[in-house]
Amino acid sequence: MWQEILGALALVMVIEGILPSLNPRAFRRTMHMMTEMDDRFLRTWGLSIMTIGAVLLYFVKS
Repeated sequence: MWQEILGALALVMVIEGILPSLNPRAFRRTMHMMTEMDDRFLRTWGLSIMTIGAVLLYFVKS
């Protein structure tokens, strides 16, 4: 089980590092835009992404 968790964490780190390494200017611009977004929008967006990820993981695992 720990191998799967660490593997998933490593994969998230690789995916998160793609944009800043390929296009740091766009990454910086995106982060700046996110700081200006409403907290409620960001919270809703984050919850939506987590839900989609959980559903996708459920289907992949079953």
